Amino acid sequence: MSALDRKLSRDLWRMKGQAAAIAVVMALGVMMQVMMAGLVDTLDETRRGYYERYRFAEVFAPVTRAPRHVLHQVAALPGVARAEGRIAGLARIELPGRAVPVSAEALSLPDHGAPVLNAIRLQQGRMFAPGAPEEVVLLDSFADAHALHPGDRLQVVMNGARRSLRITGLARSPEFLYAAAPGEMVPDDARFAVLWMSETSLAAAYDMKGAFSEIIVTLTRGTDPRGVIAALDRVLKPWGSAGAYDRQDQFSHRFVSEEISGLRDTAGAIPPVFLGIAAFLLNIVIARMVQAEREEIGLLKAFGYRGAEIGGHYMKLVLVIAVAGALLGAGLGILGGRGMVQLYLQFFKFPFLVFRLDPAALALGLAVSVLAAAAGGAVVLRRIFALQPAEAMRPPAPADYRRAGRWAGALNIFDQPTRMVIRRFTRTPFRMLGAVVGITFGMGLSVAMLTIHAGFNQAVAMSFDVLDRSEASVTFTHAVSEKTLLELARQPGVLRAEGARMVPVVLHNGRSSYRGAITGLPPDPALVRALTPDLQPIALNGPGLVLSHALAGTLSARVGDVLTVEVREGAQPVLRLPVTGVSETVLGAPAYMSLDALGRALFEPRRISSAALRLDPAQAEAVQIWLRGLPVVAGVSLKAEAREAFERVMNQGTGATRFVMAAVAFTITFGIIYNAARIALAERAHDLASLRVIGFSKGEAAYVLLGELGLVTLLALPCGALLGWGIAHLLAAAYSSDLYTISVVFDPAAFGFAALVVIAGAVLSGLLVKRDVDRADLVAALKTRD
Repeated sequence: MSALDRKLSRDLWRMKGQAAAIAVVMALGVMMQVMMAGLVDTLDETRRGYYERYRFAEVFAPVTRAPRHVLHQVAALPGVARAEGRIAGLARIELPGRAVPVSAEALSLPDHGAPVLNAIRLQQGRMFAPGAPEEVVLLDSFADAHALHPGDRLQVVMNGARRSLRITGLARSPEFLYAAAPGEMVPDDARFAVLWMSETSLAAAYDMKGAFSEIIVTLTRGTDPRGVIAALDRVLKPWGSAGAYDRQDQFSHRFVSEEISGLRDTAGAIPPVFLGIAAFLLNIVIARMVQAEREEIGLLKAFGYRGAEIGGHYMKLVLVIAVAGALLGAGLGILGGRGMVQLYLQFFKFPFLVFRLDPAALALGLAVSVLAAAAGGAVVLRRIFALQPAEAMRPPAPADYRRAGRWAGALNIFDQPTRMVIRRFTRTPFRMLGAVVGITFGMGLSVAMLTIHAGFNQAVAMSFDVLDRSEASVTFTHAVSEKTLLELARQPGVLRAEGARMVPVVLHNGRSSYRGAITGLPPDPALVRALTPDLQPIALNGPGLVLSHALAGTLSARVGDVLTVEVREGAQPVLRLPVTGVSETVLGAPAYMSLDALGRALFEPRRISSAALRLDPAQAEAVQIWLRGLPVVAGVSLKAEAREAFERVMNQGTGATRFVMAAVAFTITFGIIYNAARIALAERAHDLASLRVIGFSKGEAAYVLLGELGLVTLLALPCGALLGWGIAHLLAAAYSSDLYTISVVFDPAAFGFAALVVIAGAVLSGLLVKRDVDRADLVAALKTRD
């Protein structure tokens, strides 16, 4: 080992605490990059493989009732690779001990053999027997939520008739990676089920013998689905087509894609922020660390070492720290990614997920670490190597104090240690500015993460306390007359009932389009409301549309624009409706309209498809039992259960990454402050020892150093608050999706807590540094190192 390599090992051991802090800051930035990019690859590749293996359809075409021979016409259409007809129907499951029925969807599978498309993956048990009409395969996530097993029986209402079905197996399907009850956006394993039965059994239950209610299609390679969709609509129009749509608009795929897209946006926006901040701080730290080695560099030059040798030595020092941090970050990223994968297995119903390391993300993290470290060292080394050995061995020239002379009188009000702290800022402003900037970044990260937490909490409160003030909602099997609403309102225990009409539509504004629904509301609703951004009710009068912020952004629509609306229900009219307002929203991307105006446009006045209820708590269970007996009720949703499901969704998937980011932000914040304190100690060890020699106490000497850290921290707090507010907007945009919208809300508690985190980090760092100051060997500190 050469002399310089031995010096390298001694230097690393001497500054092990500071080196470890630098490496950890960099490791956390690399960890975010590796973990987030790996999760995107994992979800995307697993979904692609799952779809291919189980032949997930690319186009879906629901109809009222079409005869089997239509399948031959569909299969002959240009671009259609395979086509299969199936029966789909709504059902209700009645569970013992639960007053509210559970919504379910029943789907047919061939009596014999595997389906051509949308195959299921049997997780437990067996498939139904061809000649056993009462056997059923159940979605495994629902079974797990209610502790159901093969051999158990279910009481199911199908097409108005109650049946007792025996579970033979538990399965999952690529069609239901994300499964939610009809009319709801949020999945809840306990409140939605999927039943797979033989085609013969389901045809008998829904009067579909020799017919089907949905056709599913895959396309030949390179086929544009729009042409096939138009052809399907023409062929199926006589049979009550509700409008074909491609995989991008399929409910489960749409939200899985939104999650992956949101995660990709988050991975593209957030880790670079963490990695960039870590790289910037590493640059500052390395630059100041090399500056502190000025005298040693001069000594090495005096002994005959060439500049290239000395430069290589210091580059080794910084690269060892940077590479160690990057490798640690890669390991943490893999561990974090594997942990996040387990959350996604609960969130989405994949059969398996294996974390995939993205080599590009790892290479980027390593490159940023090495380049930032090299840049930080190279800038200072270039300046010091220009000095002659004798000059480099001397301390830098004292600062020019003349400009501080006019402040001398003002500083006399402070004691000597305080004046030394203040003068440090006036004499080395750029060095102090670097420390302030570093802690500002730490404060900014903490503020941003706490503000995003407040935004998630605000989303829950806004959705379930402000926009929706009902206690239960009822979904009907089909649009019913308002007489049903009157019956609901007269039922004992129902304090208020408001009807609504939800109609599936495709909205067009120029080249922008969105497949969703229009929700018709009463003119002055009290339970489910459309509100302006300042939370004032929007009056729904006339034939205009009120779009949510998310939908208005998707369609690039403003108040006054006229949208083309293709209704996908009933007579399927094409409407031209003006945008009359934009509303605040949290869940989904809804469009609102006057209930009466919507009924007139559809030529179906005074009809509703759902109802929001306010219940008397003392009679709520009796109302739920009564609703279970109504044949027109497709499902009942209780707000308390929906709220719990929404909070669970927001704490899983992409939303769960905010907890990881918060932990990383707090750790980086402490690492930044600790590094600043350690650098200040390294730079001023000689000065502090001199103070002790001339009579300053340990406390006074430590005060000179820690006072500087305290003042830097206080200056960084307001700057960090402003920076955090900006980062929070970036995070909110990355977290928002079609499922929910996260707003940036001003929460004083978030700013206060972030400030406490920074101050606590400063106090802890100060205590650790003060311990070293108290233990300092004065003789060794006053000597020049070898």
